[in-house]
Amino acid sequence: MLPLAGSMTLLFFTYLMFAIVAPYSSGRLDIDFLLTKQEIIHLLHYQWAFYLHIFSSLFILAAGVVQFSRWVRERFLNLHRWVGRVYILLILVISAPAALVMSFYGNGGAFAQMSFVILSLLWWWFTYKAFATVRKGDIRSHQKFMIRSYALTLSAISLRISQMLLSEHTLLEPETIYLTISWSSWVGNLLVAEWIIRIWISRNREFGSARK
Repeated sequence: MLPLAGSMTLLFFTYLMFAIVAPYSSGRLDIDFLLTKQEIIHLLHYQWAFYLHIFSSLFILAAGVVQFSRWVRERFLNLHRWVGRVYILLILVISAPAALVMSFYGNGGAFAQMSFVILSLLWWWFTYKAFATVRKGDIRSHQKFMIRSYALTLSAISLRISQMLLSEHTLLEPETIYLTISWSSWVGNLLVAEWIIRIWISRNREFGSARK
């Protein structure tokens, strides 16, 4: 499914996310994004949610290189399976629940927080459905839900790219920009995912027939 250029792009996005996350390994609570959270950063449950989410998301993002590569799947099926299991486990048990906790404290007010809550719930649900369908041997449905799940995984990247572009090339207020990207960063990704499903899978261009 995923050509070499696509794999390289995902690796670049993973590196970009690593560069964003790396400073937080210091444990400091007064850097980068956390500077906007000083009024709540003393809450231990928020600290746990934040660190669990950002560090688990590094693997989740990188997993796309393996999960959507036909070359990897055809030659290293066990690797595809094990990476997929870890991907699903991390989202269902750690990253999506942590993201949900963070959603209630999101910047941009109640409307933006609502967006992040919906995003977290959909991310969990699509990933769960990917797990449930592959357990039943329904590979076609599994592929569709994995595409949706990973599209929402990539919202972490699209949010930051959109924020940078709007900040540098528009005169919108920061609050307006953040409210806009809180929705567009994942709704746009999901629309692209549905387009891929409709155009590729509906025309029997399946991404692989290997059964889990």
